[in-house]
Amino acid sequence: MLNIHQKYCRETFFDGRLYRFEAVYGEHFNFAYDVVDVIAKEEPERRAMLWCNEAGEEHTFTFSDISKYSTMAANFFAAHGVKRGDRVMLILKRHYQFWFALLGLHKLGAVGIPATNQLAKKDISYRCNAAGVRLVICTLDGEIADHVADAMQDSPTVQTLVSVHGSREGWVDFDKELPQYPDTMERVETLATDPMLIYFTSGTTGMPKMVSHDFSYPIAHIVTAKYWQKVVPDGLHLTISDTGWMKSMWGKLYGQWFMEAGIFVCDFDRFHADQVLSLFARYHITTFCAPPTMYRFFIKEDLASYDLSSLTYACIAGEPLNPEVFYQFYKATGLKLMEGFGQSETTLLLFNQVGTEPKPGSTGKPSPAYDVDLVDENGESVPAGTVGEIVIRLGGRKPCGLFQGYADNDALTREAMHDGLYHTGDTAWKDEDGYYWYVGRTDDIIKSSGYRIGPFEIESVLMEHPCTLECAITGVPDPVRGQVVKATIVLAKGYEPTEELKKELQNYVKKQTAPYKYPRVIEFVDELPKTISGKIRRGQIRSQGKRPS
Repeated sequence: MLNIHQKYCRETFFDGRLYRFEAVYGEHFNFAYDVVDVIAKEEPERRAMLWCNEAGEEHTFTFSDISKYSTMAANFFAAHGVKRGDRVMLILKRHYQFWFALLGLHKLGAVGIPATNQLAKKDISYRCNAAGVRLVICTLDGEIADHVADAMQDSPTVQTLVSVHGSREGWVDFDKELPQYPDTMERVETLATDPMLIYFTSGTTGMPKMVSHDFSYPIAHIVTAKYWQKVVPDGLHLTISDTGWMKSMWGKLYGQWFMEAGIFVCDFDRFHADQVLSLFARYHITTFCAPPTMYRFFIKEDLASYDLSSLTYACIAGEPLNPEVFYQFYKATGLKLMEGFGQSETTLLLFNQVGTEPKPGSTGKPSPAYDVDLVDENGESVPAGTVGEIVIRLGGRKPCGLFQGYADNDALTREAMHDGLYHTGDTAWKDEDGYYWYVGRTDDIIKSSGYRIGPFEIESVLMEHPCTLECAITGVPDPVRGQVVKATIVLAKGYEPTEELKKELQNYVKKQTAPYKYPRVIEFVDELPKTISGKIRRGQIRSQGKRPS
């Protein structure tokens, strides 16, 4: 064990807990060379990834394997015209080629743009044109390759299409060509401040923005893996995420390999709770992270019938945690879900640190890697118990892990970073113990009769009612109160939309929380509008809102 992560950070502890985290790196730091290749040289047989798929295939990749194949990938991309600074889109689902390709791009100094296979033609052409993409590498599984091909007529910057899992006319076959390239290369001297990674935001409030991270970004994920997920060397970590989402950078690459741990990847197309639960015993998975939706499916299963004894730690992120999920999972497994919060623009901002006692429903405390605060509209700190916007105080510098800005859009970057603050656009309040409680996006806050009402608390209450499958809380205009609370609800099977059910739900909320928060307007719908990543489009619901009758 090299403890390689200790070389790249200074950690200060107080009362047994991490108090301050500072990244330490040189001018030319590059994760692919300085972490992956170093581990491969010192411990070539150390397990880096255990990969399997639904067809029963299994592969164990060592750090030596990852180092070798990523160098071959770098040579492959270079042969096809990719150079330092070029932007390359990767649509590779959970295929192991993703890790070869992305690290290969790191070695060239090119910019990787991971994307989900759920994109349609218009989404692809928008991203290619917005980013000036030069090359697209895409799986041939499913319909995504057809969408990519169709988008090319509107994507003039793309010069090369590369396929994985098969051949297609006019495309370069990555799997077939890769073995032809050498597994050695001269190091490309990238800068730690060079752009390395672009992720498009979910687009909940407009067109997706390009979040740009530099080569120092992976170092901030030492906190993610070590102090939130409790990843340990020789362990096996599973984060459920397609590689097209930023969550995969949190749980399927940087922090885990800084900790010299193995990552577990199950290459499935659709999530099935029973199949995932069976993986823990089969592969001896030790640490786990998933969004609340996955845990909701888990607790509907008979968890006692699964062997989860290998699992030592479980985390949760992606949306606020309903306390009911926490208690049900704890009752079944004895594991307390450790919630965390961050954005595509950051790493962990708030989390329940290893060794601390979580408060169910709280996102935890600020990360020691950032100077996090809650402020009012004037940028002034708010006291405990008062809702404020979550911000990072910059102190004249960009902390490691914070994005460089929105690529090619200085105006949007200035909207987010000004007056010495990075504005997240998310709101919360903190209690007397310093725990933060998420409220919602600033645009989602409902101002009614002088009250500021966040959607999450009401949604949590409604989700506890058996009739609710999904719901979204928004505000609608009211001539007297300014706004009133509206609940848009998808009903569970067996329930019919009636006026009696509306009254029942209103009374249910009144009994569970402050009466002024109850939804005066309730609308039953077949489905909620969502982004490609599955986040609810509250803005679209608000635009379709109606006044109470």
